[in-house]
Amino acid sequence: MARAVVEPAVLELLRQYPRGRPFTTTVTFGGDDFTMCAHVRAQWAAPGQAKIALACWVVNKDTARFLGGNPPAEAESRLPPEGTAEWDEELTGRVIGHLAARMHALAAAVPTTDEHLTVTVPLVLT
Repeated sequence: MARAVVEPAVLELLRQYPRGRPFTTTVTFGGDDFTMCAHVRAQWAAPGQAKIALACWVVNKDTARFLGGNPPAEAESRLPPEGTAEWDEELTGRVIGHLAARMHALAAAVPTTDEHLTVTVPLVLT
């Protein structure tokens, strides 16, 4: 997930938006029975560095939910206050760990007050 959708989303956010406040997007990656979602927040931290915050969760889309008449609601693919998703700390830790390794993070991930994990990475946009 880090390589396929999160890292490209981070790079796109940083290319599109000027330094200053953070910008966000939600990306998804999944299969037939589930969709992994990631809320990505990227912000320029210092010259040549970006601060990336990440929260991940899974939306279960298995056949039993559909046959039982309870398909996933759109709100399950968004974090509060817009949605009802609950972050998965273990999944977030794994994804941000892979992202940190791919982007050569300057330190280990640290938690935020809003259920995200954050890393600072050196960044050269091409």
